[in-house]
Amino acid sequence: MSRHHAERGLCCVQRRNQVSWRMVSHISLKAEVTEGLSGNRLDQIAAKLFPEYSRARLQSWIREGALLVNGKQLRPRDKLEEGDCLIVEAELESAETWVAQEMPLSIVYEDEHLLVINKATDVVVHPAAGHQQGTLLNGLLYHCPSQKELPRAGIVHRLDKDTTGLMVVAKSLIAHANLVDQLQQRSVSREYEAVVQGVLTGGGTIEKELGRHPVNRKKRAVVEMGQEAVTHYRVIERFRGHTHVQVNLETGRTHQIRVHMAYLNHALVGDQLYGGRFQLPSACSKKMVDCLRGFKRQALHARKLELDHPASGERMSWQASTPTDMVELIEQLRQDGA
Repeated sequence: MSRHHAERGLCCVQRRNQVSWRMVSHISLKAEVTEGLSGNRLDQIAAKLFPEYSRARLQSWIREGALLVNGKQLRPRDKLEEGDCLIVEAELESAETWVAQEMPLSIVYEDEHLLVINKATDVVVHPAAGHQQGTLLNGLLYHCPSQKELPRAGIVHRLDKDTTGLMVVAKSLIAHANLVDQLQQRSVSREYEAVVQGVLTGGGTIEKELGRHPVNRKKRAVVEMGQEAVTHYRVIERFRGHTHVQVNLETGRTHQIRVHMAYLNHALVGDQLYGGRFQLPSACSKKMVDCLRGFKRQALHARKLELDHPASGERMSWQASTPTDMVELIEQLRQDGA
């Protein structure tokens, strides 16, 4: 049996249409070890008794002395017995102060645990050097100020600045821990569509480890001893010099689709970082040339997202239509082939 109490304080500074939030929460938790959990490690038991918090956060509280057992500080690996009492008294305060900004959000679904957004192109997901404001995170804080209480304001995965499509955001600690676990267990299904250079003869799977590029630190590359990365792809439609493909991610590494397709010598149309030398089909029309030259972002769209709801366990699925610029690109390629 567990008891949970949280007291929250919210500091706010408002400048015109911008609001800066710093959220402070005091967390009080109490639970007893049941017979079924007796004999397990402290960190394992804490994860079962307080599932709304991540294993890493609970381990941190144990090491800091914010999580005590029978009034004493133990190690995460120490074994507990039935009847032992776990008490948490901890402060949750963001290490950063982000600015809440009013901005349009294309919300596909929302409840008390989840927010599913259809991200537009030219939108950075998280503040970084050169992009401290105007990011999706800034918009999330304006839409729902309590996101400040969550790690990275509830953002559990990202899309590149110029990639469009579906993203899920956690709105509660329960959802955050659950979604992170689903991503790690690869039970979240993410389906993309892309337009690549060259004509693919068929689908396949790319299993090549990814890491930081040895020369250009802005890029990722296929490297030895990198992170495992698995990409599945199949052909939707072939054109004279390009292919419309469906891509499914098994892992979610930075720039994974872009790097893997470039590794196959089928870089995404419009990819300024991995696209290499600009290519045109032979004897194509001026309209076709202008269309390809004018497509300044990677032709990549996250069109389908499927996951288990963190609270109900229900399998849920959402789809986002192909954005207008990609529709026009595909139509022009189709006309060129005709």
